[in-house]
Amino acid sequence: MRVVIQRVVSANVSASEARYAAIGPGLLVLLGIAPQDGDMDISWMIRKIVALRIFNDSSGKMNLSLQETKGEVMVVSQFTLYADTSRGNRPGFSGSAGFDHAHAIYDRFVRQLEQELEKPVMTGWYGADMQVSLVNDGPVTLIIDSPQRP
Repeated sequence: MRVVIQRVVSANVSASEARYAAIGPGLLVLLGIAPQDGDMDISWMIRKIVALRIFNDSSGKMNLSLQETKGEVMVVSQFTLYADTSRGNRPGFSGSAGFDHAHAIYDRFVRQLEQELEKPVMTGWYGADMQVSLVNDGPVTLIIDSPQRP
């Protein structure tokens, strides 16, 4: 599992038919899912995201977590995070999980994150062509991979 986390002042996502979701201060999480990802990856990644001390304290130091700041979260599926660009100019996506497996993992990830935070998590629309807008705060952008397992 791979995520790109962006600390944001605000973020929103829209898709065809003018569907729209938005958050205020918090995290935009772009979620990429690999074929071998499962419940262990979900749990590990959520613990990491919730506990990361990437929000400023009163002294301006990154010392507070999402849980401590009560920030909002938006999760958007992003299969292109596993793009292979090592050959040619057209990315390959065989490193991404198939549609059905990834959709199930995505849904479980969002539900578990909501349980951990004890509040709703905004989302994009799985498999849709979306437009994502954000105001990056800092900017703070992190790339996190779940641990590789044999």
